[in-house]
Amino acid sequence: MGRLSYAGTTVDFDDRTLAHLHAVIGAKLRRGEGFHFSWSDGQSGGNGRTSIWVRPEMPLVLSFHRAAAEPLNRRWIDELMRLANSPSGLQLRPEPEP
Repeated sequence: MGRLSYAGTTVDFDDRTLAHLHAVIGAKLRRGEGFHFSWSDGQSGGNGRTSIWVRPEMPLVLSFHRAAAEPLNRRWIDELMRLANSPSGLQLRPEPEP
């Protein structure tokens, strides 16, 4: 499991998911764009969801469990980027078939 830490919020994601988030979030922040990022909290979080406002001025830490980089699924990156550019922001979705 990898970990995303941002503005006092820390959440665990599997390394594969985190690698795709890294690509999308990195692209948005390189362009100086802020955006909402939401994910499901699962049963341990009462089946709710968490949403944060990500902006370039705040430090963001992505920690991967494995040292090796994950191969990326271009369809998933495109879908996540489309969501990140929408009014509702980046919402974590299941990985589509490549």
